[in-house]
Amino acid sequence: MLYELSHLLDINLFGYITVRSGFAFFIAFILTLIIMPKYLAWAISKKANQPINKYVPAHEGKRHTPTMGGAVFISSTVIAVLLSANLGNIFVLAGLITLIGFGFVGFKDDIGKILSGNNLEGLSARGKLAGQVIVALIAIGLLLYAEFPTTFYIPFFKNELFDMSYFAIIFWVLVFLATTNAVNLTDGLDGLATVPSVIALVTLGTIIYVTGHAIFSGYLLVPNIKGVGEVTIMAAALAGGLLGFLWYNCYPAEIFMGDTGSLAIGGFLAYLAILGKSEVLLILIGLIFVIETVSVILQVGSFKLRGKKVFLMAPIHHHFEMKKWAENKIIVRFWMISLIANILALISFKFR
Repeated sequence: MLYELSHLLDINLFGYITVRSGFAFFIAFILTLIIMPKYLAWAISKKANQPINKYVPAHEGKRHTPTMGGAVFISSTVIAVLLSANLGNIFVLAGLITLIGFGFVGFKDDIGKILSGNNLEGLSARGKLAGQVIVALIAIGLLLYAEFPTTFYIPFFKNELFDMSYFAIIFWVLVFLATTNAVNLTDGLDGLATVPSVIALVTLGTIIYVTGHAIFSGYLLVPNIKGVGEVTIMAAALAGGLLGFLWYNCYPAEIFMGDTGSLAIGGFLAYLAILGKSEVLLILIGLIFVIETVSVILQVGSFKLRGKKVFLMAPIHHHFEMKKWAENKIIVRFWMISLIANILALISFKFR
């Protein structure tokens, strides 16, 4: 709407991506704050509570905490984007499909867990994987239709290493799958996944804006891809929605995002990294998510090969719980690591 108004009424202010990003941020933030209490009341009345894994330490008190809060900030984000972005932009369209599609896969999983009352129920591993792959392929298909470059970049190099051609499809699907499941693994403590996601959105949103800007991309020696800058508005909207969610999700949490939220966030972060040619840099941007995932891989691998555990419990945030760290101490320290990693990621942009 704001984009159309800028042309219809000749209001140049609404033509700027930065201005519309600011509007999108506050629209999503305020909508989430307004809608969440109503959703909370409904979820409590319907007993849409988060089933807790009995093996997770000291979390029995969270058994009656409502879940699927991700549906609220996703809805707020979509409304903010519809009001602020250029809906004729194919990259925005693919971003909306990514956010809603991965959110729907998570929603199906959450519904199964709630109805069964078991955290291990829900979508089967095969069904969940199939849903993620389908959404990823739709988003990738739109990118290829838009003739999005399939070149591969790594940090500190100003030129592409090579053109992946159709192998980009396989690589990008793996980026989607890795990121969605990494965020999902991290979502185990109050606000633990929320703040690193906001920080990553700010970093990737900045990268996307620079990538779509002819002057800034030339100055920083990054590829200039016409049209992708509009997706900055989506990143700002989701960041705003997540901050509104954090109001209710910070320790002690009144609501959890569920797989509905974590899969949507992970999918959209992967999408942003692909648009910004920052798939490798995403390892640093999402360092907390990477650490959580690697801790699970090491734990499972070590137990199968040696019959011994590396950590007291995995993902690694549970390891620190077993060591009697206070939950809010774990959360804040992980937030700090995420912030430092993202500052380093942004600094690396200048060294090319």
